[in-house]
Amino acid sequence: MHSNSVNPLLIDTPFTEWQFEGLPSYRVEQIREWIFEKGILAFKDMTNLPGGLRQELGQKYDLTPMETAWEQGSADTTQKFLWKLRDEQFIESVLIPATEGTKGVRASRLTLCVSTQVGCALGCKFCASGLDGLKRNLTTGEIVGQVILARRKAGKRIDNLVFMGMGEPLANLPALIPALDIILDAKGLGIGARHITLSTSGLVPKILELAKYPAQIRLAISLHGGNDQTREKIMPINKRYPINELLDACEKFIEARKKMITLEYILIKGVNDDLNQANLLAKHALRLNAKVNLIPYNKVEGLGWERPEISRIKAFKSQVERKKGTRVTLRMEKGHDIEAACGQLRLRETVKKINC
Repeated sequence: MHSNSVNPLLIDTPFTEWQFEGLPSYRVEQIREWIFEKGILAFKDMTNLPGGLRQELGQKYDLTPMETAWEQGSADTTQKFLWKLRDEQFIESVLIPATEGTKGVRASRLTLCVSTQVGCALGCKFCASGLDGLKRNLTTGEIVGQVILARRKAGKRIDNLVFMGMGEPLANLPALIPALDIILDAKGLGIGARHITLSTSGLVPKILELAKYPAQIRLAISLHGGNDQTREKIMPINKRYPINELLDACEKFIEARKKMITLEYILIKGVNDDLNQANLLAKHALRLNAKVNLIPYNKVEGLGWERPEISRIKAFKSQVERKKGTRVTLRMEKGHDIEAACGQLRLRETVKKINC
C-alpha cells in the first residue's frame, strides 16, 4: 500500500457505479467477486484476470484503504485492530465473539464494532474517542474496508455490525449511506439490515434523515441521562438537542420505520446512577417502546469517572424493571483488558504504545 498514493480508492465508489473503459461486464463482475466475496484487495492476486490487465488496474486504482498497524487479543477472545489509513491517520475497530443458544443449539457469532470518523467532535465526557477532537470523516471505502479486512482476519463470516466505534455515525451520513448500500447488497457483503445497528449521541436532524433510508437497520440512542441536567454533564450535544426534542425525533423514526430502537445507558458512579434517573429512563423507554441496554462505565485513563458498585448497578436495573413492560439488558464489557470496551477506543494512547 502507498500511503501517499494519488490513485483513487476503488471501493469509495459503489460497485454498481464502477466504470472501467473498454472492460467487458464479466471482467467487472470478476473484480467484484474477488473484493466482496473473497476479500482480496490487490489486483495482482486476482488470478483469473489477464496479467496485463492486473498491472494496468493496479496502476490506476488503489484497493486497500488501510493496513494493519497493530492487533491485540483480549482474554475473552475479543480482538482490537488498529488500522493505518492511506493519509497516515489511524482508526480502530473491534471484533467481538459471542456464543448464542437456541433450543439446545449453540452457535458462535461474530460482531464487528466499526468506526466512522477519525476521532470525534461531540466530546461525550465518558468517551476516550473524542479526547483529541475530530480529525476527519472516513470515506465509504474506509468504512467498508474495515469489514472486509476484519472478515479476512477472522477467517469466517461476520454476523453483526455495530457502528459504535470511533466517531458519530450520523455525522458522516454522506459516506455511511453508500457504505450501508454495499454492506447490505447481496452482491456486496450481504449482511442483513436487522444485523446492523447504528448508534447516535442524538443528532436530531440526522435521525429524521436516517428515517427515510429504506433498509430496516437498527438504531441505538446513547441516552446516559434521564433529564437534561444529568445528561448535559455527560453529553454536551444535549444542549443543542434536549431530551424531549430527541425523544420526539425517536418517535418519528419509529413511526416511519416500524422498528424498535434501543436506549444505551452507561452507568457512572455518582453521576447518573441514582434511582430517580432509573425511573426517568423507564419512563422514556415505555414512551418509545424501546429496549434498554445498561452498560457499567469502562475506565478511561485521564477521566475521573468511576463504575458504580455491583450492588448499585443491580438496584438501578431492578428499579427500571419495576415499570411493567420495560425490557432491560445488563451488558457487561468485553475487551476491557485491551481497552476495546465501550467508550475506550483512544488512538493517541494506542499509537503511543506501538511506537514505544
